Amino acid sequence: MQPVAETPVKEELDYVTSCALPTPWAQFTLHAFVEHATGKEHLAMVLGDIGDGQPVLARVHSECLTGDVLYSQRCDCGAQLEGALRKVAAEGRGVVLYLRQEGRGIGLINKMRAYRLQEAGFDTVQANEQLGFKADQRNYALVEPMLKQFNVTSLRLMTNNPRKIAAMEALGVTVAERVPLLVNRNKFNQHYLNTKAAKLGHMMTPPPPAAEDGEL
Repeated sequence: MQPVAETPVKEELDYVTSCALPTPWAQFTLHAFVEHATGKEHLAMVLGDIGDGQPVLARVHSECLTGDVLYSQRCDCGAQLEGALRKVAAEGRGVVLYLRQEGRGIGLINKMRAYRLQEAGFDTVQANEQLGFKADQRNYALVEPMLKQFNVTSLRLMTNNPRKIAAMEALGVTVAERVPLLVNRNKFNQHYLNTKAAKLGHMMTPPPPAAEDGEL
């Protein structure tokens, strides 16, 4: 059964400024946006000409300070961010949207509280629910004005999350292709990844290799 995205609520963001962002893989252009409702600052890392009408290799990445910055092995977030940047750099064209939605939208402190509950035996979904939150509280309507800034209407989306695909399509953004991003499964995040697959529908099985000419 395919996930159905909630009807998106239009979000207002201001485009603020941009600068060069040299990384180990390529020199991106970093663009900043400010969300009216919360004052949060969201980012877009752009490489090459992404406004030419062709599908754009893209990652919609939600902030994970523990994984992205502190190298936590409890999740796959930091490895997904690096993997996405590497893929965009290798292609020479693409965008990574960095949304300030820590802990699937519950914030850093509540994510730490959820971690304590997980240490007591709850899984990642149960822990959020014990704290009074939905399993996933992220708002992908933020993506619409960000993509509009760059005249992007079609994505080759790097994700394992079917809800993210449904959310893009609900915004009127075409997902021309899903690009799997399966990285950094380890002994600390095994249960977390399995729970995302079982309860949130994440597609955690690698696709079969493409058949060569002459093969079935």
